[in-house]
Amino acid sequence: MRFEHLGASPRIHPDAVVASTAVISGDVEIGAGCQILHGAVITAEGSPIRIGAHVIVMENALIRASAVHPVHIGDHVLVGPMASISGAEIEDEVYLATGSRVVNGARVGRGSLVRTNAVVHLRTTLPEGTVVPLGWVAIGDPVQLLPAAEAEAIGAAREELDFPGYVFGLDRSAPDYMVQLTERYGSALGRHRADRPAD
Repeated sequence: MRFEHLGASPRIHPDAVVASTAVISGDVEIGAGCQILHGAVITAEGSPIRIGAHVIVMENALIRASAVHPVHIGDHVLVGPMASISGAEIEDEVYLATGSRVVNGARVGRGSLVRTNAVVHLRTTLPEGTVVPLGWVAIGDPVQLLPAAEAEAIGAAREELDFPGYVFGLDRSAPDYMVQLTERYGSALGRHRADRPAD
């Protein structure tokens, strides 16, 4: 299903195939030869999403642009089932395996492989041809590749990246942090109230 959001409707190349149960919302451009499979959600929440040619977005994957973080996906990219991309840049010929996550401000270099359930964290840059092992976390710039078992090192690197400040503009130490987060984010998401089917 396609939706107009914030006055913008999806633009899908006539050669692309979009499953009837996929949701495409807002300022989204999908290139030639793309395959968007059942249950995929591609939603531009204030910034654009640009998907190149011959990209496959598999079942139940999520691609989301935030108000300040657009998404750009190059050509010949495979986004695996239940993978998610939020406000990030994915260069050509990248494979994001099942359940992988790429977080706001990240950049995944050409020919990289992010294996099953791996994470490319906030503001992280993966150089061309990087492989992030199964379940590992890529974090920082320059990047560190850490197994999930190294929770302390990952936590220390995450603190420096300041997820709530970078993504939501909030101070996590504020006593009403979750009140601010849910009210601000909820208000922004409330803009969907005016969405209209674009099919």
